[in-house]
Amino acid sequence: MANFTMSGFLLTGFSVKPELEIVYALLFLVFYLLALIGNVLIITTTSLDESLQFPMYFFLKHLSFLDLCYISATVPKFVYNSFTHSGNISSWECILQCFVFTLCGCAEMAMLTVMSYDRYVAICLPLHYDVIMDVRTCVHGVAGVWVSGAISGVMHTAATFSIHFCGPRIVHQFFCDIPQLLKLSCSNDYISEVGVSAFVSILALICFIFIGFSYVHIFSSVLRMPSAEGRAKAFSTCLPHLAVVILFISTGTFEFLKPHSDTPTVLDILLTIFYTVVPPTVNPMVYSLRNKAIKAALRKVFKSKMSLFETH
Repeated sequence: MANFTMSGFLLTGFSVKPELEIVYALLFLVFYLLALIGNVLIITTTSLDESLQFPMYFFLKHLSFLDLCYISATVPKFVYNSFTHSGNISSWECILQCFVFTLCGCAEMAMLTVMSYDRYVAICLPLHYDVIMDVRTCVHGVAGVWVSGAISGVMHTAATFSIHFCGPRIVHQFFCDIPQLLKLSCSNDYISEVGVSAFVSILALICFIFIGFSYVHIFSSVLRMPSAEGRAKAFSTCLPHLAVVILFISTGTFEFLKPHSDTPTVLDILLTIFYTVVPPTVNPMVYSLRNKAIKAALRKVFKSKMSLFETH
């Protein structure tokens, strides 16, 4: 662990041309502000509106908080470095960035799994929903999500920064990406990180299979509903969640499978954007635009704020 005392790393970003790097930084800043506004609105609305005090919105609130942490781990530093024309990041900042990014990514996968179980119970076992998804179950579910994310973050970060880095410590990415850091390894002492990655990948596969089985049963039950209104209501709550799952898993898979080159191509830039900033930005839009209860609660919050403003 002697690497902790070294000066740090150099993040190359997307372009050696300062003017292009500023353009990319502005694009990322727009995404970040949209994600910030959208997720804060979701957290505020689900916390204040009494009509949204149900397990689904409890989990959604924590998903929004995860998204905020996820995008905040990487984008602000990149924007700052771009505007100051500096790619430097200290060792401790890099360690913290890796930990938070990994924690939030793994925790989000676990949260989506918990949310799929909630939807399964609500639609396939409606008479037992209040008994199964009680306050204790919800709290334990969220606690398990954060604990699993924290354990994954610690394992990945410890395994990554226990290796010895050789040569110029240049990371060809806009943040401390673990695959890029492993390229700086002196020898084969990154094997422990490969083992951790394999273990976490197996857990992610289990989560994916669980989500898949949940939705097979969900859609099977929905299609058997005699009421068209009931089917529409079930689809309106399930389709946003399924869209978020597909987006997150597909972008994560692309990031895992794509080759990491020393000179990022347009495809690398697009995949990076889709993997790091699009899910946290799109999630609140998907839920708010497709969910009537959230749209009604948002209107109520805005009306109360406007009324309060007018009285003053």
